[in-house]
Amino acid sequence: MKFSGIQKTSLIDFPGKISSILFTPGCNLRCPYCQNWRIIVDPQGPFLSEDEALSILESRKKYIDAVVITGGEPLIHSDAPSFIRRLKEKGFSVKLDTNGFFPDLLEQCLNYVDYVAVDVKTSPEKYCMLGARDVSSLLRTIDILKKSNVDYEFRNTVVPGIVEEEDILKIGELVKGARRFAFQQFVPENAFDEKFRALQPYPIETIKIFSEIMRKYVNEVILRV
Repeated sequence: MKFSGIQKTSLIDFPGKISSILFTPGCNLRCPYCQNWRIIVDPQGPFLSEDEALSILESRKKYIDAVVITGGEPLIHSDAPSFIRRLKEKGFSVKLDTNGFFPDLLEQCLNYVDYVAVDVKTSPEKYCMLGARDVSSLLRTIDILKKSNVDYEFRNTVVPGIVEEEDILKIGELVKGARRFAFQQFVPENAFDEKFRALQPYPIETIKIFSEIMRKYVNEVILRV
């Protein structure tokens, strides 16, 4: 694998742990509200190699408990499972962030990850707004995680126009019976599509209404607003 960058310390990205974050370049989707679009659309080096990343992480073992791998989309890289295994062998707890479109590679990671966060971005018919028309792989990922022993969450960034109340109902049906669902506030600044930079985020009261709907479908709902 190669990495576009590293955030050496995060207190919020891995529940209950202090982590470092590795960012992978590239993604199969083109979400107009993406904040990391520069490493997706036209990734520019210099990149960190696996060995360089591991060296930095090992030097920080006094300060961190865990490593988060995010993107971009980490699982567009076929060697992601082998790198995650290397992290685990070094004694790190590992969290993987993914958009859910690579269930086969996800299955290869499950023996080595401690936590998986999967974006369920909107209802299936609206995924065309994000650059995807077939969501069958996402549905398979949801099923795999619901049946797995790995801790996980499904999560959604509440973007007006992409996520509306009717979409929450449809997402709820997709993830029904899941362990945990998290709602994240949309941040317009630095969005990939300039039109979304002028978009007003939902008020917290609206997100709370969405969360009450989702509570009918899953065991736990988290608000990150």
